[in-house]
Amino acid sequence: MARERRLFSEEFKREALKLAHQPGASKVAIARDLGVGANLLGRWCRESSGESQADCGGIEKVSSQEYERMRRELAKDKTERDILKKALGYFATDLK
Repeated sequence: MARERRLFSEEFKREALKLAHQPGASKVAIARDLGVGANLLGRWCRESSGESQADCGGIEKVSSQEYERMRRELAKDKTERDILKKALGYFATDLK
């Protein structure tokens, strides 16, 4: 049994994109409410002219400076965690 392809009007697509552009909007929830697939809504977002993918709930790009800052912060946190683990091991053996 062949399944018929559903066609959506341009107005429906525009309204769906308007919902997807709202801050904190989830593409999956919006797609479920509208009765379309999340992948389809994502494709509409990508195909919309002049708008970035971040406007449609995509992942926003991080600058290289911000990436390096976060990488250094993570390395510092890992070092602190390792020091605390060693200290815990040292003091735990003292109690026995």
